[in-house]
Amino acid sequence: MSTDAPEQAEQSAQSAQSAQAEDRVPLSRTADGRAVPSAQSRARARVGLEDPFVGWSAAVGLGLVALFLRLWRLGSPAEFQFDETYYAKDAWSLVNNGYVRGYVDGADEQILDGTVRGLWQDDPSMIVHPEVGKWLIGLGERLVGMDPTGWRVSSAVVGALMVVVMARLGRRLTGSTGLGLVAGLLLMLDGLHFVLSRLALLDIFLSFFILCAVACLVADRDWYRARMARLLPGAVTDPASWGPVRAMLWRPWLLASGVCWGLAIGTKWNALFPLAAFGLLVWLWSAGARRSFGVRRPVLRSVLADGLPAFGHLVVVALAVYVATWTGWMVNAAEYERSLSSTQYTQFTGTGECQDESFVASDPDTGARWATADQADASGPGEVVQSLRSLWSYHRDVYVFHTHFLECSTHTYQSDPLGWPLLSRPVGVAADTGIQPGTRGCEAPEGSDCLRQVLLLGTPVLWWGAGLALVAAAVLWIGARDWRYGVPVVGALSTWLPWLRYDDRPIFLFYALAMLPFLVLAATMVIGRLVGPSREPSTRRTVGVVAAGSFVVLVLLNFAWFWPVYTNELLTHSQWLDRIWFSRWI
Repeated sequence: MSTDAPEQAEQSAQSAQSAQAEDRVPLSRTADGRAVPSAQSRARARVGLEDPFVGWSAAVGLGLVALFLRLWRLGSPAEFQFDETYYAKDAWSLVNNGYVRGYVDGADEQILDGTVRGLWQDDPSMIVHPEVGKWLIGLGERLVGMDPTGWRVSSAVVGALMVVVMARLGRRLTGSTGLGLVAGLLLMLDGLHFVLSRLALLDIFLSFFILCAVACLVADRDWYRARMARLLPGAVTDPASWGPVRAMLWRPWLLASGVCWGLAIGTKWNALFPLAAFGLLVWLWSAGARRSFGVRRPVLRSVLADGLPAFGHLVVVALAVYVATWTGWMVNAAEYERSLSSTQYTQFTGTGECQDESFVASDPDTGARWATADQADASGPGEVVQSLRSLWSYHRDVYVFHTHFLECSTHTYQSDPLGWPLLSRPVGVAADTGIQPGTRGCEAPEGSDCLRQVLLLGTPVLWWGAGLALVAAAVLWIGARDWRYGVPVVGALSTWLPWLRYDDRPIFLFYALAMLPFLVLAATMVIGRLVGPSREPSTRRTVGVVAAGSFVVLVLLNFAWFWPVYTNELLTHSQWLDRIWFSRWI
């Protein structure tokens, strides 16, 4: 598990002065006297560093193990857990009707009894999240059935795919197949990821698409530099040269990333924040590449040469994909215009810190209605424009809901986002308590009882250790000028810090799942740093291997210890308390 020499050379080169033409001026040297390879050599060295069969087969094998764990007794408990009650029914309505309809009272009980017909009303339902995640949940329901296994199976598959993507991204960042597998293994053994891979909630899909988008961006960085190396025979010597521009306009990995960002935002809007953060990072990476090839004033020149094309590949493509994910809604826009355009909550009322119930219904006299409310149905291109205008008004209503309606709400399991890295307040999504001794397999002593619980709790050893690793990654990114550590730092902060703006409304620990892959990357890269690049026996390497191995083993044991509260296993009250380490975990 060692990083490759080309990675070390690239790190050293980033602190050297701008390279001159190889055939005229000797290259710079590192602190230990090694010659710094040229930009062309470093760019080519990052391509094809592994045996593709070994790398891919190992990652896929790990993903299959993750899938097995997530499919194990997936239908237990056979009930709607937490917000599954909304997403599972909305998803079924989407895949069967093309849009989300309301449902009758008592629908949950009838669905669990096997009834899935005659429960949905004709009018559309107001949903407050985009539809991609619900379409994926609905796909599982269509393939498996409208039951707990059916509405959870898509999450299980996507959770396993995340492990594969994580292993590949870890491999690309570290240059080590072994470290890539460590990254995948750590993600597979996290309790928060595991439980959300077994629930019909949206956050697993959001995290998957964000991780895929970032993996494509890192691949684009390698592709960009390798292409520039092919286009330039040597370092740029003309002070007025911008380097290749037209030949660098088409960037397929950026396009793929834009598609993934569109799907992420089409699952939950908070994907906008990491998109903005990584968009800036892509620009800086491109500017750094031009600098390494000798381009003068690369940051400013890269704004036009790389920034504008990247904006098109990422933002414009993401917007197009996002709008396309609402196709079902727009096809049925007339239903929404009829039912919601004049009655949906759009005004904010009240005074003081906690507003009075937050909303009143739209009133024609105030103008707080959809612009399309009184328009006759258009046809042809005009119908598309009308549907888009209605969709915009719908988005306005959803935004008002998210920013105002929940300010007066409270929830037993709500948590302050500042405490998420410490796992300060997990979420109980299912519980069956008070099981008496001698019944339902309970073997508790007299005077006690048994219970089953599903707890949304990350593996503590992993989260706490990865939190420290993230701090180390920030230091290495800035101090050692190692670009790779910027990926976990930017990813973790952009998926975490924006939530601090909304700490006055109920938000939950499982929202932090989007930052988990970046915590895992930080831990993996610090493990690689501890092990070191050399394969020669030494005291430093021995200590590093022991420390790194011990951490991975502790994560595995910690995950196994909490397995019963991740999987609804029967526990005595005493056994359950052994796993509830803090009072805030109750």
